[in-house]
Amino acid sequence: MTEGQEGGTGQHRPDELYGRIKGYEGRAAATAGVGKDLVSQAMIRHWCEAMGDRHPAYEGPDAIAPPTMLQAWTMGGLSGHPDRSKAYEELFALLDGAGFTSVVATDSEQEYLRLLRPGERITFDAVIESVSERKTTKLGTGYFLTTRMDVQADGKPAGTHRFRILKYRPTSREPSRPSARSLRPRPVVNRDNAGFWEGVAEHRLLIQRCTECATLRFPWLPGCNECGCQKWDTVEASGEGTVFSYVVMHHPPFPAFSRSGEPGPYAVGLVELAEGVRMVSSVLGVPADEVRTGMPVRLEFLRTDPGLELPVFRVSEG
Repeated sequence: MTEGQEGGTGQHRPDELYGRIKGYEGRAAATAGVGKDLVSQAMIRHWCEAMGDRHPAYEGPDAIAPPTMLQAWTMGGLSGHPDRSKAYEELFALLDGAGFTSVVATDSEQEYLRLLRPGERITFDAVIESVSERKTTKLGTGYFLTTRMDVQADGKPAGTHRFRILKYRPTSREPSRPSARSLRPRPVVNRDNAGFWEGVAEHRLLIQRCTECATLRFPWLPGCNECGCQKWDTVEASGEGTVFSYVVMHHPPFPAFSRSGEPGPYAVGLVELAEGVRMVSSVLGVPADEVRTGMPVRLEFLRTDPGLELPVFRVSEG
């Protein structure tokens, strides 16, 4: 929603700040940036293990990097971005000074121009592509800032990465309290995953299987990652699995994710099923801070509210 009113007076006032930050469109956000590391087989392996991607193109002496790693080669890490421009720092200072001190990443877009291989040096230039008018969201009121990064590998164009953030003034809220109206977000059900949710309704966890090469895949996709075949059937998971990885969510508090109605923390696990595929789900049965990788878990179905039932995993005694 575009906001053209301030102070609740009902009178429209010019957004003077927008006029100032709009002037930064087209200015450099980073010039002649250099990736902190060369494209490396080690990073590719870590990425593929985390993503569960076993494609043979990413292994061996002639390995290429997964295209979706494009941003990984330009990230600043915990030490930050020394390549940011003065204009970018000024833009942030203007927003911080006006009270828009919080930031959240909202979305990104990537375009790939060529494959990346181990040993290549990544360089990049970035521009402040656009600044939105003031918007009001559930997080608060602020401005969307979009930067476009042009990535080169050994001096040749490799891809483009657009990254959008919301720089905002947080909305004042009362501390979260258990509420009967607090519901989990609804999953998006479409023609590509409708069969999965039909299985959940029958208390069956269904995994797609390519009818051409028999590769199992999860989450559900229109085609096979291995051979490209678009024909598939399903196998029912046994329900056995182990915690492959996990995070403990502390913020934002969300009472709907707790059976007790408390705001958290709660554990979200990447569970490796006995069939070899992995899925993200809640891990129940022990306090969130006691969840560990390798824990055996078993599938169960949790009705979170009258309109939603989800597959979750409970720690088993193993």
